[in-house]
Amino acid sequence: MTATDFLDHLTATLAEIEAAGLYKRERLILSPQGTHVTVGGERLLNLCANNYLGLADDPALIAAAHRALDDHGFGMASVRFICGTQDLHRALERRIAGFLGMDDSILFAACFDANGGLFEPLLGPEDAVVSDALNHASIIDGIRLCKARRYRYANSDMAGLEAQLQAARSDGARFVLIATDGVFSMDGYLARLPEITALAAKYGALTMVDDCHATGFMGPRGCGTPAHHGVRVDILTGTLGKALGGALGGYVAGPQPVIDLLRQRARPYLFSNALPPAIVAAGLAAIDIVEAADDLRERLFGNAAYWRAGLQDAGFDLLPGEHPIVPVMTGEARLAQAMAAELYRRGVFVSGFFFPVVPEGRARIRTQMNARLTREDLDFGLEAFRAAGRAAGVI
Repeated sequence: MTATDFLDHLTATLAEIEAAGLYKRERLILSPQGTHVTVGGERLLNLCANNYLGLADDPALIAAAHRALDDHGFGMASVRFICGTQDLHRALERRIAGFLGMDDSILFAACFDANGGLFEPLLGPEDAVVSDALNHASIIDGIRLCKARRYRYANSDMAGLEAQLQAARSDGARFVLIATDGVFSMDGYLARLPEITALAAKYGALTMVDDCHATGFMGPRGCGTPAHHGVRVDILTGTLGKALGGALGGYVAGPQPVIDLLRQRARPYLFSNALPPAIVAAGLAAIDIVEAADDLRERLFGNAAYWRAGLQDAGFDLLPGEHPIVPVMTGEARLAQAMAAELYRRGVFVSGFFFPVVPEGRARIRTQMNARLTREDLDFGLEAFRAAGRAAGVI
């Protein structure tokens, strides 16, 4: 086989993806991220960003980033342990830890890296990880990189979780870690943390929660799903790339020995550039806003309830839930893409979600609410959904 054969193979694979209706195309946004975006010269209502509190273009975050550019420069040109740690980095790590009620935290380039680097330093072949089947790809990849034995239970199946905990203990596991998303982002379902933490206590297991789709807007002060449920977990991972400003950066928060060992052994931390000062300073400003943002959280969940009720009245097939993620089910990938195209023509920016992001036959339009959306915005969006749904044959 030659290099030409290899490229021909890749071209054929891409053609198969296209023929199956699974090809993903990116659309160029010419404006800041917000409730409305400009694409191809058109101003569109944006209903698919992780911008839950509307902070991605917040003036306070932009001002904090500008100040950091002036005071701390553009980039670090180094990993943290060489010469990549400024006072801002440690200030944000301490601020995240205090916000979440943890001993300390450690920053990563993204939460994908945080989850990817979490398991291998902490767990060995004598240990076990028990993972929800719908966990984010980053958790799955992070678990694959460690040598611990792997156990899996069906999404939010507590009997299945208990059976796997029993199996791990029967197999002689030294330490057992339960890993779960706090919110399963494709569906908007919340993990059953009260039951998970009770089972962890019963079987002497630790708990790890990825709270990317909850930090900043769920629970008292926006402290996430453990706060929402009134429970404590051992390790929290999360992101600055969603409700906390929407830029980039992830973190692990937890007990001091966990954070200290990750600082010594977590490969994505040791071998990736430190976060730029502007991103870190904006993250600090975002947490200041979030802690006092009860008004934004109230508007966010009010918008989610209004939006969900409007879609249900229009006859769409929705997944149940209370989260600002409201998936509109289409089943087939081509139908999701046709629906997204019809909505684009009517001034609404959404994306179709389909395999391999979701299981085959479970394609959808994942809509997401934003605290800054007005009732006028939502009514416009609902009318567009009704018209697009009829045109695409979804309703």
